[in-house]
Amino acid sequence: MRLPSTLACLLLLSAALAAQDTAQPLTLDDAIRLALASNLSIKVDAYSRSIARANLLSAYGQFDPALNFSRSKSENYSLSLASPDNGFLPPATLVRTDTYALSLGGVMPWGLSYSIGGSAQNQRGSYNGFNDAFQTFGGIQVTQPLLRGFGFGANLLGVRIARADRAISDWQYRQTVIDTVTNVTVAFSNLVAAHENLRTAQRSRELAAGLIAENEKRFKVGSMSENDVTTARSRMALREEAILYAERAVRDSDNQLRLLMGESSFPNDGPLLAVDPPPPPEVDVQPAADLQKAYTLRPDYQQARLAFNKGRYNEASARNQLLPQVNFVGSYGYSGLDQNFAASRRMVADKDNRAYSAGVEVSVPLTFAQGRGAARAARLQVRQTETRLKLIEEEIALGVAAAAGQIETSQKRVAATQAALKLSQQSLDAELKKLRAGASSTFFVLDLQERLAGVENNYYQALADQRRAAAAYEREIGTTLEHYHLTLTDK
Repeated sequence: MRLPSTLACLLLLSAALAAQDTAQPLTLDDAIRLALASNLSIKVDAYSRSIARANLLSAYGQFDPALNFSRSKSENYSLSLASPDNGFLPPATLVRTDTYALSLGGVMPWGLSYSIGGSAQNQRGSYNGFNDAFQTFGGIQVTQPLLRGFGFGANLLGVRIARADRAISDWQYRQTVIDTVTNVTVAFSNLVAAHENLRTAQRSRELAAGLIAENEKRFKVGSMSENDVTTARSRMALREEAILYAERAVRDSDNQLRLLMGESSFPNDGPLLAVDPPPPPEVDVQPAADLQKAYTLRPDYQQARLAFNKGRYNEASARNQLLPQVNFVGSYGYSGLDQNFAASRRMVADKDNRAYSAGVEVSVPLTFAQGRGAARAARLQVRQTETRLKLIEEEIALGVAAAAGQIETSQKRVAATQAALKLSQQSLDAELKKLRAGASSTFFVLDLQERLAGVENNYYQALADQRRAAAAYEREIGTTLEHYHLTLTDK
């Protein structure tokens, strides 16, 4: 992922923490960059990508050739029983054998196993006076499955599964990044709304304080009763309680955003993040076109498709295991035989004695119970993953439709609450004029002040919901990273 350096991230985080003093409020883009650099969920899934790549390398390793060397020594001492015809006991036989072998061997992706190299055997015994007799061979030996174990489908299963798991890890990482960016957007919007609600509560208290001051002046001149002053003071005390709740909401929202940005300590007396409210989001909602886009960009859907492919690979391999084991085995090379090892080896090098073999090995299970059970389970798993893929398609279609509806609803709510806020302010101003003219009461003015605070809270909540709805819609169709111009690099 294209991110700023660690030093730059730390400097940006320090600037965010000191925003109250430097008058440089934290922007949404800054919060997203900090989260991408320090969020632990992203770091955890980054390890998963590296692990999947290591597993793929391991799967390819099964086809790596290996250099093999062997050295063995044996003795065989045997006695023959007396023959009833000749009536004498033949002498005991002692045979000593030394064997050497050096070869390069491995397995090919279509199932062929091979061994290229040479061997030497020195067999001597009482039958030849324990004189050396070197028998050498140089050439190639192969075993090629003809039914079970033949073909790329049967031998590349591990590679194909590992490759699918690698792609799944990439999509899972993308999902984590999308979720993190979406959560930061939501947390940032919540913090903006919490700050606005706190300012609304403080303004409401200021309005109550101003009304108390006016009532006290009128009470002193005898144009207002003491009860009006007491009523205004009691309602102001209730607004102090509202400020306490608003301050707590700001602190909780502040800590939630800090957590997403990678912080690990959350002091209750630390400085609050000063945030710069983002402009209202502009989302071009096209549900039909965006649904097709979601099928292409949604990480969960792509993971389900890869899981379906894995099931097909397993099913093909399981069907291959139902076949009988029929292998072609053969060798071709040159041999030598002499009491001198160098002379025997020279015969091989000079290709004096050609040696070859060819044959077939057959193994047929009597019941095929294991293979039939594995094939049936693999076939059912393919059907299961196919059904799950269709279920996810339905859930995506529903999610896109619901998110599009939330976009429309939130936009209308913003317009409605904005109009209500303007009318509530006009009603309060009119009621204050009537109170000063003696045509209203403190109770009505206080009630309108509280209604104004409620409508103002609803307005800022509608703005926050509009931002959250936009973030949710982008997540539903999988365009979150494109919206913020983020690119995931291949590791």
